[in-house]
Amino acid sequence: MRLIFIHGSGGCKEAWTCQTAYFPGAEAINLPGHPHGKPCPTVDEYVEWLRDTLQPAGSKDLVLAGHSLGGAIAILYALKYPTEVKGLITLGSGARLRVSPLTLEGLAKALQNPDLFSDFLRPALSGVDPELREIMFKRMAENGPAVMLNDFKACDCFDVMDRLAEIGLPALALCGSEDTMTPPKYSQFLARCMPDCRVVIIPGGTHNLAAEIPGEVNRVIQEFLDSLSHP
Repeated sequence: MRLIFIHGSGGCKEAWTCQTAYFPGAEAINLPGHPHGKPCPTVDEYVEWLRDTLQPAGSKDLVLAGHSLGGAIAILYALKYPTEVKGLITLGSGARLRVSPLTLEGLAKALQNPDLFSDFLRPALSGVDPELREIMFKRMAENGPAVMLNDFKACDCFDVMDRLAEIGLPALALCGSEDTMTPPKYSQFLARCMPDCRVVIIPGGTHNLAAEIPGEVNRVIQEFLDSLSHP
């Protein structure tokens, strides 16, 4: 199995620091534009970029783990290329990811005022260990508000609610109980609609639960990986 971690909107591979340290051989990737290159305007284009990126090393028996936007990328990848994916893990994600117009307006204003972007980032990372929080903050600030706005717009257009039944591979939907951006009902919907999907709601977690409560997140992911190895 090849375990790939995909970050969320405006994010960075460092968000998965606690996971890549725990799972031998796991890979966390930076999506294009985060910060190098140009971001993709749609989830579909991110899927194609990811597939092209993974191809040189082969793309069989993939386990795709994605947070928020990354979860949407993983879901759509599984829909488009099901024979390449062995397992699917979403964290704080869903089959439809509408974004508040106020959030989009706030990020548009932050294009002209970097201080507004800092004010946007800090609360979202408040539950993360201070050392990792500063790393993530620095990297997300480096990516900038234009990239996050691009990603949120891609999320806002994403909707595969009526296609989830097509995903027959084993799946795990994780969510923090206190996630207000992608509430638990999003993950519960995934579990109801995908034939082989288990949902786990982690008490106390918010939207960045992999960095906030890594021990429990890693434990649940390990159980899922074990189930793929020993069905």
